[in-house]
Amino acid sequence: MREEGADAVWSLVVPLKPLVRAKSRLSAAADARFRPRLALAFALDTVAAALECPVVRDVAVVTDDPQAGEALAALGARIVADVPAAGLNPAIAYGAHTVRAHRPGAAVAALNADLPALRTAELERVLTAAAQFPRAFLADAAEIGTTLLTAAPEVELAPAFGGASRARHAASGAQELALSDVRSVRQDVDTPEDLRVALEWGVGAWTARHTAAISAGIAALGAPGA
Repeated sequence: MREEGADAVWSLVVPLKPLVRAKSRLSAAADARFRPRLALAFALDTVAAALECPVVRDVAVVTDDPQAGEALAALGARIVADVPAAGLNPAIAYGAHTVRAHRPGAAVAALNADLPALRTAELERVLTAAAQFPRAFLADAAEIGTTLLTAAPEVELAPAFGGASRARHAASGAQELALSDVRSVRQDVDTPEDLRVALEWGVGAWTARHTAAISAGIAALGAPGA
């Protein structure tokens, strides 16, 4: 992992549910035995790219999944137990609190764990733009949800992820970031079509290892009569 630098100001919080419950909407492309491996691969590619970002100081993954925790810790992520155990937003808020307990002046950002095509340079552009505002967010590719939410030092993150979170984050006063050429930060993977797009762009090493199995599943969706 790269050395922390003076310009590495952001601490990222990445929530990850237990792998056995992850990515159920991909059932048409991957069966129940394969989806946990796929969810872990997405998370590994996301965290690996984030840790390489020059403006990211550290990454805290909030998870109670032991397999995921071990694999992500090996990359250099800090693993935070999901103490609230009350869903996505309490997990993110707790992760941000834990980060600031160690580093009170941290600028924090919540990042989705399912960005397997994430490009470090694009993440850097988003975080640099976000630094101009007390709170900011980036809408997902569908322009309904959110893939990243940021808070400046001493500003509460106040996450409202899930479903139509773009509208909720805007209503909460967070600034929406209108950036071009950052599609890898917006393209989370919830559906087989999302997965198809990510594969076309080029995914990270862990997800790429599953490309053959993934492609077989999503190719069937595009076949005549599918």
